[in-house]
Amino acid sequence: MATDYRALATRWFDDTWNRRSDAAIDELLTPDSIGHMEGGDVRGREEFKAVRAALLGAIPDLRLVIEDAIADGNQVAVRWRVTGTHLGDHFGFPASRRATNFRGITWLRFEGDKLVEGWDGWNHGALIQGLQAPP
Repeated sequence: MATDYRALATRWFDDTWNRRSDAAIDELLTPDSIGHMEGGDVRGREEFKAVRAALLGAIPDLRLVIEDAIADGNQVAVRWRVTGTHLGDHFGFPASRRATNFRGITWLRFEGDKLVEGWDGWNHGALIQGLQAPP
């Protein structure tokens, strides 16, 4: 039976971000998986967990909603939106307590049932600038 990569991508986002599941990261990533993210490349499970921890430390009520996803073979493009409140200082400056709402796109490549490579595109700079702007 063929793998449903769109469903696997949806599971990745929901389990990893909304359910905060380390077990899903351990199951779906390999030690050699690579994520090409805004701040640079992230390799393997532990580096991804550290990046996720920093974002969740800054926005602990983060909620990710998939707005659309399309699959072509073993690759899936996902358009998503994040909402939450900046309540932590993990961005390197004090919490602003401001609500945030931003969108991004992620392109994922799977091999079998493992996520082996991903590319994220979202405007991290605008998020930081908005949180630091005067009220």
